[in-house]
Amino acid sequence: MSSLIVLRLIHIVAGMFWVGAILFVAGFLLPSLPAIGPAAGVLMDQVARARRLTLWMMATALLTVFSGILLYSRDSDGFSSAAWLGSGPGRTFGLGGILAIVTVVVGMGITSPTARRMGALGGRARAEGRAPTPDEGAELDRLRARLMRSSRVQAVLLVLTAAAMAVARYVP
Repeated sequence: MSSLIVLRLIHIVAGMFWVGAILFVAGFLLPSLPAIGPAAGVLMDQVARARRLTLWMMATALLTVFSGILLYSRDSDGFSSAAWLGSGPGRTFGLGGILAIVTVVVGMGITSPTARRMGALGGRARAEGRAPTPDEGAELDRLRARLMRSSRVQAVLLVLTAAAMAVARYVP
């Protein structure tokens, strides 16, 4: 099997996981948490710490982006083919790549630290065997809203990324 096939498989399979995971988190998991009540913290602890979803998402995001950069470099002759870079496919793959990189920045800069802060705050109350104080509850609500917004932004960016990748070869 050629290295190009392996690289494309890594890019596509990792990308599928990344897109699917963020769509699930932003569209189903996070919106369901308020209905669960106090058990939401336990569920998120299980998903984040025990199942390491955030680690899997970050790893597949980085695999997707780095393999994409290598594929783009190959297609553009080491980023030196002005003709290919200026072509429809070159511009569209480039746009998709930029959107993916922005998604990683949002994930690492906003989503991940927010989720860690929520986990620490909720975990402290659970470890002490108590409900969050009113101040802690207000902070958890603020963090939950921020996490929801950043996850939705990531979901939109990744759908646009996947759309760009799906049509790039056919853009004139």
